[in-house]
Amino acid sequence: MAATSGPRGERGKWNATHLPDLTGRTAVVTGANSGLGLVTAGALARAGAHVVFAVRDLARGGAAAATVGGSTEVRRLDLADLESVREFAAGWDRPLDVLINNAGVMMLPEQRTAQGFEMQFGTNHLGHFALTNLLLPHITDRVVTVSSGLHRAGDGVIDFADVNLTGRYSPTRAYAQSKLANLLFTLDLQRRLTEAGSPVRALAAHPGYAATNLQSHAANPFARAFMTLGNRLLAQDDKGGALPTLYAATQDLPGASYVGPDGFGEMRGAPTLVGRSAAASDPGAARRLWTLSEELTGVTWGLAQAEAGRGAGRP
Repeated sequence: MAATSGPRGERGKWNATHLPDLTGRTAVVTGANSGLGLVTAGALARAGAHVVFAVRDLARGGAAAATVGGSTEVRRLDLADLESVREFAAGWDRPLDVLINNAGVMMLPEQRTAQGFEMQFGTNHLGHFALTNLLLPHITDRVVTVSSGLHRAGDGVIDFADVNLTGRYSPTRAYAQSKLANLLFTLDLQRRLTEAGSPVRALAAHPGYAATNLQSHAANPFARAFMTLGNRLLAQDDKGGALPTLYAATQDLPGASYVGPDGFGEMRGAPTLVGRSAAASDPGAARRLWTLSEELTGVTWGLAQAEAGRGAGRP
């Protein structure tokens, strides 16, 4: 059973001061060296969890971890390189309570991962897909994957014929597709966990409009200027943006739940359960994406061996 918090704060709004005691629990947070990842990792560590900073740059990760009180360690993980993902997972040898798939890139100029995938889809979805399945035999409680309200943008669907968007790339379309993939991944992961009889839950969260360093990497200079202004006038800070992830990581919620801010347009506010697009709720698309992701990454269902073992033991 998941931990639950004590009494709520002013007007019943949940915030990070209501995190339960997480002593004895271990969490991995991808992209924990800055932004929402650092806030998330710090809050979990202060609540008593042992937090693993899974980061590309060990020096930056170590500097970030040094600013956080509590029990932490730093391990290298580059989600844009599946070999790095495999190395990280191969080095994991103990129970893991919570995996938080937080790291991501946003609205970049067209780039490719080490294995040749479009960078946003490859990093935001395929890297986390592979990481989750490789770590799944160790996970005891839940997987939380950070999506975005922008999963509704772009074409609003996965381009299964060409997820790399060859010849029709746009930073917004690619980002939206990757965030939609995060939600479909969560949906099919929960289906598989349920069918396997696993107690592990898959959940998703989005931060609303949170001021982070992601927006500074946008390819379009006008988009960067617009988001810089939006960060000043409309956005909540990174502490507010991390609340949906923290809520999803610690509260007793149904599998496949999606958490976001409760304010207007889900841009800011306290965490609550929110809706998603019809495309993000399509079980057929979720299964199709899973199959494609296995083909692209070479990583298969993380509990397949355990299921096979149980099947072999049946009369």
